[in-house]
Amino acid sequence: MNFLYSATAGGIATARDFSATFAARGFAVCSGLASGIDTAAHQGALQAKGVTVAVLGTGLDTVYPARNAGLASSIVLNRGALVSEFPPRTPARRENFPRRNRIISGLSLGTLVIEASLGSGSLITARIAAEQGREVFAIPGSIHNPLAKGCHQLLREGAKLVETAQDVIDELAPLLQQWRESLDVLADTPVRPDSGRPAAAAVLESGDIDYTNLRKALGFDPVRMDALVERTGLTVPVLSSMLLRMELEGEVVTNPGGIYSRCLGQG
Repeated sequence: MNFLYSATAGGIATARDFSATFAARGFAVCSGLASGIDTAAHQGALQAKGVTVAVLGTGLDTVYPARNAGLASSIVLNRGALVSEFPPRTPARRENFPRRNRIISGLSLGTLVIEASLGSGSLITARIAAEQGREVFAIPGSIHNPLAKGCHQLLREGAKLVETAQDVIDELAPLLQQWRESLDVLADTPVRPDSGRPAAAAVLESGDIDYTNLRKALGFDPVRMDALVERTGLTVPVLSSMLLRMELEGEVVTNPGGIYSRCLGQG
């Protein structure tokens, strides 16, 4: 779900219903705790007794809008999480909300845009999601609804048209299979006999090797995701998560068009 200040009653109902279906099927719903669509998405997941994550454009000690303070508490109390890259006491600043949307899309297998006007933050998030190698979905609407125009633009640009929550689940099925296979490999990692440490320790060491290989694969020239897949042998979902972490740590810059480059001064 995507950051959007305004929404129609139908859009809010759709967000709540889709989110409840996703949560009931075992998906975690990630959104931005904003008014309208975001709020409905979180509420739908909670009503289905599922997990939802809210990425804030403020510090963790500030809930914006303030009327969602109770919703934020419910998220935490029901196995969800509040996430922010901003330090405590960071107030609500207009420029921080589009910035945090790259985290929403980066944490997600797919981004669903339910309603969006032309030029809205939802379209920015959708384009970032595409650059991160994520799936982008959009729900069509009436040609007379200004909040459907953004969705129609995304559909013209290649987003997948969906009418039901099951449409999204079916599209994500191949990615889920990749994740299951990756998890099966990790689950089968034996205890290291030389140290007696559990498999988790070996997994962390393997992750360090993957990051080392990714740094080598990035080189010093801008590179596309498909080239990184070829150079590292890692899947797009795994690479996207690693690149997001490196971006947050100041190692990598994501450029327009889904091109990645090392930050100057990084070894």
